[in-house]
Amino acid sequence: MGGRACRKAARCLALVGMVAAGSAAAAGPSIEELTQSDDPARLLEWGKRHFYGVKAPQSIDSAIQLYCAAARLGSGEAQFRLGELYAGTAAGKKDEVLAASWLLKSALAKYQAAKPRLAQWDLTDADLTPEPACVLSAQMVARTLPRSRPASAAPAPEKPKEAPATPRLAAHPKRHEVERLVRSLAPTYGLNPELVMAVIQVESNFDAGARSPKQAQGLMQLIPATAKRFGVSDPWDPHQNVRGGMAYLRWLLDHFDGNLRLALAGYNAGEQAVTRHGGVPPYSETQNYVKRVARVLGVSEDGLSEVETRPAASTAPARSPGRRVDSDWESRFFDVGVSG
Repeated sequence: MGGRACRKAARCLALVGMVAAGSAAAAGPSIEELTQSDDPARLLEWGKRHFYGVKAPQSIDSAIQLYCAAARLGSGEAQFRLGELYAGTAAGKKDEVLAASWLLKSALAKYQAAKPRLAQWDLTDADLTPEPACVLSAQMVARTLPRSRPASAAPAPEKPKEAPATPRLAAHPKRHEVERLVRSLAPTYGLNPELVMAVIQVESNFDAGARSPKQAQGLMQLIPATAKRFGVSDPWDPHQNVRGGMAYLRWLLDHFDGNLRLALAGYNAGEQAVTRHGGVPPYSETQNYVKRVARVLGVSEDGLSEVETRPAASTAPARSPGRRVDSDWESRFFDVGVSG
């Protein structure tokens, strides 16, 4: 009797140990383990996971530590991400001096997105450090920088020409009319028109009067909550519907760091479901949805990572007339015209 109980207890303890080991494995490596790595790509990937809460617990401070380790190893993207993080309010406070220091380091590492981001500030008199610190949220201080201003030598801007009016659609437009609308609006949202049209085809097959059993409405099948969230007062108005759907798709791409597969899953199931499941949720509808959009785009599901989500340069909105790319402060940090 006692021996049998002992054997049962031993089996129970073994099972508990197996479950505990499995849970530890599912949680992934600890921050301490990761920060010992000399692989900046691995550190960057885990930093993103902790920042977004996808396949790892969401933690801004964990993301800072991992981005920092990758940045110290020379990752321009990690340096950029630290700059973006400190420029925003994700960590509770906004430190633009620290943000600009990290963005400058990223720009000098030739990370292309950094220099345009720096252009929002006038850094003529800014005291930026070449080796910025990695400050956790509790230790952050709030600091701001002056906004950029036009260079004094810059000529007066010409009066901009009026942009052509966006075509208005009837309540039940033909497919070619919807396509024309998408091509005119997509660059405003930083979206590839072909991607938007693939979503519309899968969502409604270009039927502006489509309604799902879950009350998703119109061309881009907006549910009432999403329509309200993105300022759509009449989801049956094709123009408003397309604008709202594109605003949501752009938000999802930004939220999931440009990962189109996760953005599409979020469009179908909601971003919280993607975060909760650490990837594409295990719903047959959502999994099939992602595959169908990929098929319309002419790629496999894995091939979605190669799809260009932003518009071609020729279709992107033109820069405002009179705005100079190079500012006075840039001569402090860059060889203007060479560094890009």
